[in-house]
Amino acid sequence: MATMVADTENPCWYILHTYSGYEAMVKDSLERLIENNNLQNMIFDVKIPMEQTIEEKNGKRKVVERKLLPCYVFIKMIYSNQLWYWVTNTRGVTGFVGPQGRPIPMKQDEIRKMRLEEVVVEAGAFAVGDKVGVDSGPLEGFEGVITELNVAAQKAKVNIQMFGRNTDVEVEFIQIRKIEE
Repeated sequence: MATMVADTENPCWYILHTYSGYEAMVKDSLERLIENNNLQNMIFDVKIPMEQTIEEKNGKRKVVERKLLPCYVFIKMIYSNQLWYWVTNTRGVTGFVGPQGRPIPMKQDEIRKMRLEEVVVEAGAFAVGDKVGVDSGPLEGFEGVITELNVAAQKAKVNIQMFGRNTDVEVEFIQIRKIEE
């Protein structure tokens, strides 16, 4: 069971709320804070989750990086009151996401869905013919059968039925889970 209070011994992911458009500045300021105060053993990572989308402008298609959650920055740290003070007093930060501005560590499945950490799935976790469910991405909620595996790329081809037709789609291992029958 996940704890409702910040973990003061182990590094956990926390969510920071920022002013709109300040995400990159907050990330840079926090990285400077880590560097200037030698906090590498307390703050491990700062991320702004991004997604690639295709935009069409003047008849031309262009791949654009967009913030997955505007106004939010994710930070992996070992919680302490001193760090809370430094982080919340960083320009652009309105506070941690949690009751009364006190942080709540993110759950493992939330970290996986937000792709905050690269999760390597063991080669034997999936096999051709396995029934799987898609947990994240544009095909979230669909179920299908694995038709092909690419262990080196951590991807699987899954045959999914959509719009009344069987369609082969490529998904990453971290996006799928095995369905036990």
